[in-house]
Amino acid sequence: MSQFNDLLVEIEAEMRSVIGERDGHARPLYEMLAYHLGLDQTEGPRGKRLRPLLGLLAFKSLGGDYRKTLPAAAAVELGHNFSLVHDDIEDSDRERRHRPTLWALWGVPLAINAGDALFALSRLALYRLMKEEEYEPQKLLEVMRVYDETCLALCEGQYLDISFERRTDVTVDEYLVMISKKTAALIGASIETGAMMASDDPAVVAAYHRLGRDLGMAFQIADDLKGSFWASADSGKAAAGDIRKRKKTYPVVWAMQNASTADVARLVAIYQPRMRATDGSGPPGGDMPMSEELTEEVLEILERSGARAATEQEARRYRDLALVEARSLPVPVELLDDLRTLVESMISA
Repeated sequence: MSQFNDLLVEIEAEMRSVIGERDGHARPLYEMLAYHLGLDQTEGPRGKRLRPLLGLLAFKSLGGDYRKTLPAAAAVELGHNFSLVHDDIEDSDRERRHRPTLWALWGVPLAINAGDALFALSRLALYRLMKEEEYEPQKLLEVMRVYDETCLALCEGQYLDISFERRTDVTVDEYLVMISKKTAALIGASIETGAMMASDDPAVVAAYHRLGRDLGMAFQIADDLKGSFWASADSGKAAAGDIRKRKKTYPVVWAMQNASTADVARLVAIYQPRMRATDGSGPPGGDMPMSEELTEEVLEILERSGARAATEQEARRYRDLALVEARSLPVPVELLDDLRTLVESMISA
């Protein structure tokens, strides 16, 4: 990723500019946002900015000057982070990128408000594209429509994800629909809108969209593998962290649908939904982390049922689709080097 450092600096400068336009008595709100985004420090944990990078590189691969689409890159990253702030509350996560989450520091009401502010700022960032005289108003409206439809898809995906917590009969097909909205939609839209702003050819835009969609699916399923089976030294996450949190990720859902009758019954018992408080007194009352003994039992079931192998196979299937699509985009191959490098780094292994 080091070859993209200069682009990352420009993306973050654009984000700082969007946030920095606001001042007055509510300035502490924007300091909260800078903290969440990792913009309050020059070094330290921050997001990888993969989604805005993908958009810039898609635009660049079609011969465009990437600086002309920096507002869209900032919008994508701000929008992504609005969903993360809300996710942290909904999942009762107290830490993100090795730092306390917004709600853990400032409380749920202010964190919800901060997430809403990030969404509003992401839309305002898109309006900065109007300063670029080469974009027709209709083109910008089309970009904004894709962005808004994507944000709605994120909300639909999050609804499905949360609703799955109350069920033990989630199917693999349902799970794939959920991640297509919650993860793949924004990655797909990032690449698609980068292409839209550089090309008027619907076939070209459609090819970039397919790449983004399948890349997003591969990225999420590979993340499910890490969250279930990788040790913390490999992934930067707690070992079997998704299992401990009782998340219904691809391997768990697959096992519940395909394991032996006895193993399915045991998984259903372990993942049986628990009643949650609904008085609004705090974040959703998440289950206590799974015990070490139960975590080991779940991992044993996943291994012997073939869930790990099935998840690896599905991740490879989407990875291979994305790699083929990245190599066959309808543009000169010499313009694709940077985009292909980033795509391959996201789904390597």
